[in-house]
Amino acid sequence: MNSGNWFALDSVYNQAPKDSVMPFLDAYSRALIGNRLNRPDMSIPAFTELLNVHSQYLDVGNLLNSAVMLSMDMSRTGADADAAAMLSAVLDATREHLDSAAVAGVQRFITQYSALSPYSPYTISFDGELGHIPFSVVPVGPAEKESVLIHLNNCSINGSEVPITFDTGAGVNIISDTLATRLGLIPLGSSITVSGIGRRDARFALARELKMGNITVRDVPFAVMSLTLDNEEANRHVGALNIVVGSELMLRLKDLTIDFADSVITVPAKAPERSGAAPNLCFSSSMNLLSPGRIGGIPMLMCVDTGDSSYGDLSRQFLEQNHQDVMAGAVPDSIRMAGIGGVSITQGYKLLHPSCTIAGTTVSLPSIFVTSSDATLTDHEANLGLKSLILFRRLRFNLIDFTLTPLP
Repeated sequence: MNSGNWFALDSVYNQAPKDSVMPFLDAYSRALIGNRLNRPDMSIPAFTELLNVHSQYLDVGNLLNSAVMLSMDMSRTGADADAAAMLSAVLDATREHLDSAAVAGVQRFITQYSALSPYSPYTISFDGELGHIPFSVVPVGPAEKESVLIHLNNCSINGSEVPITFDTGAGVNIISDTLATRLGLIPLGSSITVSGIGRRDARFALARELKMGNITVRDVPFAVMSLTLDNEEANRHVGALNIVVGSELMLRLKDLTIDFADSVITVPAKAPERSGAAPNLCFSSSMNLLSPGRIGGIPMLMCVDTGDSSYGDLSRQFLEQNHQDVMAGAVPDSIRMAGIGGVSITQGYKLLHPSCTIAGTTVSLPSIFVTSSDATLTDHEANLGLKSLILFRRLRFNLIDFTLTPLP
């Protein structure tokens, strides 16, 4: 639990005799497992028990974090008004122990859920028994970098045709402020801070209708922000990110297969029931989709990120732990990145021809970047970018079982 190994916690919890686990730890385990492995039917009653019965075991920080995670899971089940009311009650009970930044952070969630409560976010309908969203893999950035993104085709917002970037690494949907105005999104009066290369404040707005192929999604929340950067070259390419949909929409679609061979995302109109299969996906604290895998035979937790337009990158920790092997098969390199909130240049090495394994399927990558720069610690060791994911040809995201499976 303390190390954030949700797969191990899930396995241990399922195997441990229930009478051997302290009631507080039992409830806390169920709450965290449910939140990180997308089981709100498990996490909501567990968090409720935690707050109502076992709160004496939680310090103020853990109490507030538990309430925020509970509110997120409640919102995903459509209970926005209840989420706002619960979080308001917890904030009132703890306010005297919090600094102004913590109060403001929780208040943002309360305002967001209150603003969404008159609507029915992510109401989905299909024209047929199988959803089809065609896409194109398009170049982005300087031509010599050969970077690519997924652009969804046959899409519209509020009746206007638009290109949309599909980014499994995005925890919120994003739209530029100019497009939000032109497409008639409804301001919700709430705000959020969005993290990318840097951080940028955004406000929430609602698209009453989003069409993607033969799938219609109503009342879709977007984070609205200026995408202009203090870099002339980056601004020539940032238009590729004018509209981004990510993991929050994927959760509502429930079961997606990205077919890179046929350039289509398929979604069954009737989602599967939970099968009891062991999960190999989990959420990070920032809503990234993480999966265990191997690079060069070395096990690690990887962020599955179609919004990363390269093959991906490995952390400085990987370099420190495998320095001799990296230096034997790598060449000095640097990467320049532009995205939400800024531009960065990172020094490191290009590791040539490492193997990459997901769920027992292995491909050979032409290269992957290994950073040597100081970087903020994250809860994963690798970012697996779109150019690597394409090599698996077909990837199924079953967000009921929370499994990622390469398909033949």
